[in-house]
Amino acid sequence: MWWIYALLSALFAALTAIFAKVGIAGINSNLATAIRTLVVLVLAWAIVFARGEQKNILSLSRHNLLFLVISGLATGLSWIFYFKALQVGKVSQVAPVDKLSVALAIIFSAVFLKEVLTIKIIVGAALIIAGALVLIL
Repeated sequence: MWWIYALLSALFAALTAIFAKVGIAGINSNLATAIRTLVVLVLAWAIVFARGEQKNILSLSRHNLLFLVISGLATGLSWIFYFKALQVGKVSQVAPVDKLSVALAIIFSAVFLKEVLTIKIIVGAALIIAGALVLIL
């Protein structure tokens, strides 16, 4: 079932790039990121309240909160740089290079989370890196 969610994520990420490129035309990329973030914030909280999940907020540990805040900061910086890259570059180049995050996540998962890397995962990450380098060079 996880792969259905992952494919939906990829679909919406692709649409994000297209819609963002059109939406940032003639405006500051940081303003565009702030507007996008506000929409994501409202959507996420609407889902939480619609599902009654807000009651779980009191069960969060300091550890949960710390790493969610750090993750949020990383997401914010990623979006800021992504929108700037989209503003000055082509979607067909920016979006695939941005997906180097997949290969980096694989490497980081092995280093920091001690996940085991199979040959299939290593080859997949290497192909992602090679593809990004082809687009950059």
